[in-house]
Parts: sequence; C-alpha cells; structure tokens
Amino acid sequence: MKVKSIHRNARISAFKAREVTREIQGLPSTDAMELLRFVPKKAAGLVRKTLASAIANAENNNNLDAALLVVKEAVVGEGTTLKRFVPKARGSAGPIRKRSSHIRIIVTDEIEIKRREKKTDTKTKRETAKKAAAKKAAKADKPVETPTAEAEAPVETPTPEETK
Repeated sequence: MKVKSIHRNARISAFKAREVTREIQGLPSTDAMELLRFVPKKAAGLVRKTLASAIANAENNNNLDAALLVVKEAVVGEGTTLKRFVPKARGSAGPIRKRSSHIRIIVTDEIEIKRREKKTDTKTKRETAKKAAAKKAAKADKPVETPTAEAEAPVETPTPEETK
C-alpha cells in the first residue's frame, strides 16, 4: 500500500532540496532516516520531517510496520516564488527571488527491501589480492626461491696493497 506525505511551500529552492531526495529514493525508511540525520544541509531536515510524517501516516492510518516500508518516490517540485527588489545604483532596482518548493514522499510496503552494499577499503582489496596471488602460486606448485647463504656472502675485493 502506498502512503504519501507532502510538505508544501518549504522555504528552500527545489534545486537544493533535490540533491537530498535523490539519495533516499529506493532505500528502506529506517535507513533513509539515519542517512538524513547526518546530511549537513537544510534540505535534509525538511525532507526528514516529511519522511517521518509519511511513516507515521503509514503506521497510524494503514496499520503498516515501519521496518517494512521503502521510500518509493521522493520528489521536489517548484513552489511559489516571492519577488522582492533591492535598490541599486542610479535609481534602479535589482530583483530578489525567494524560492519555495513542495516536497512529496511516497513510502510503500510492496517493494522488497534491498540494502546497498558497502564499499570495501583499499586495504582490504590489497589483502585479498595478496591472498589470491598466494593461492595461485600454491596451485601452480612453483617452489619459492629463497636466496642461499653463498649468494648472500659479500664478495671480497682485493685492496690496492694486495695487487702490488
């Protein structure tokens, strides 16, 4: 079942808010709430409140479990624009546009929850590469050559006095 929540006339431009909504589309609702908690943007707080409202609507109105909800759609549309003017040189005026937006979030329990894979560290990649190389060498049954004591012994060079 789809449940939606809309925040109308949010005082932020739609362009700025879309950056945040793109990140949460397709995520489970609990993961999306956690992600929004740590995004350092004004839009993250507005989107988080809207998402919390959608989750509350699903729980109270439709008896759905919050753990099973997935963000199906997170859309930000243009709202009304307040037009103001600031005085400029020689009696002219410059326009100021105070933009607003409408944030719409739809959550559903019909989509299967898919977790995003975490990126592996470069250190982990190096370790797995070393292990793979060791396995490859073991399969080839190649003996590992180790330097012998003769090869490690320093070579004696004659001194100028000995050559006379």
